[in-house]
This record gives sequence, C-alpha cells and structure tokens, in this order.
Amino acid sequence: MAVNVVLDKALDKAYESKTLAEILAAPPSALAGLTEKHDVQLLEALGVKTIADLAKNKYFRLAATLADLAAKEG
Repeated sequence: MAVNVVLDKALDKAYESKTLAEILAAPPSALAGLTEKHDVQLLEALGVKTIADLAKNKYFRLAATLADLAAKEG
C-alpha cells in the first residue's frame, strides 16, 4: 500500500525530496527548527546521531506517550 506524505514544513529544505530511509539516516538538524548545534548537544547528551536514533530514544518515546495519554484523558 503506497502512502504519500508531504513533509515540507517538517524538514529542512535540503531533505524535502529525500526518501524515508535517507531522512531517518539524517542528523536531527534535518528536522525544521533544529540546527547543527542541536546535533552536537543531542549526541553529547543522549548519543543521538540520526533522526532514527531520536525516534527510538527512550526519553523521547516516553514523553510522546505521556503527552498522547494526557490528550486522551480529556
């Protein structure tokens, strides 16, 4: 099943036409709003080198889960 997602506003311009695999392998600064300084900080603090690492990070996953649960508590 093919899925088409427009990520123009979520990604740095240089990554807008990349494949999903290329985006996941990219540094966090490929996400709109993050810079190379953030790449260094995330690597030093949490060992995050790529967007995939960021997505798999237990702290980010827990924070997202808690926010999702809070939204459903209503």
